[in-house]
Amino acid sequence: MTEPSQRNIVLTGFMATGKTTIGRVVAALLAREFVDTDIEIMHRTKLNIPQIFEQYGEPGFRKLETVMCKWLATRGGLVVATGGGMLVNVHNLAAMTQTGLVVCLHAPLDVIARRLANNPDRPLAADWEMLYEQRRAAYAAIPHHVDTAGKAPHDVAEEVIALWRLSQ
Repeated sequence: MTEPSQRNIVLTGFMATGKTTIGRVVAALLAREFVDTDIEIMHRTKLNIPQIFEQYGEPGFRKLETVMCKWLATRGGLVVATGGGMLVNVHNLAAMTQTGLVVCLHAPLDVIARRLANNPDRPLAADWEMLYEQRRAAYAAIPHHVDTAGKAPHDVAEEVIALWRLSQ
């Protein structure tokens, strides 16, 4: 078990809820290393996410996410932003919960729609409403939630840090 002060802070949630933005702020405030799992997967495969989906399909991408979860679960003192579907897999969620506090970021659907309109190239963005419905129960099962809508990233980061401190 990871020492309390070294427990990871793991941000998850649906696409466009601010996982990467908030993760960077949390990491800066706590002087911790930040890992975005999508960026790390791209670095390791030397492919961008759309290319991974094109070459390996969603199942291949999900396998890469599982490998990433296993690796991250061996480390401590990180702030991690996961891909939106990574912790829908109960085994991935269990691995990340073992060494960290998992916080699900969320926003109302109209906010997500506005944010996605600014980035139409995301994989799976075309069917995002159906995907949201498919994942909703998995997100709801995560005990810790923070709403990102209408809040400055710094304020959301402070809420995440407060949850982490309470979990120590």
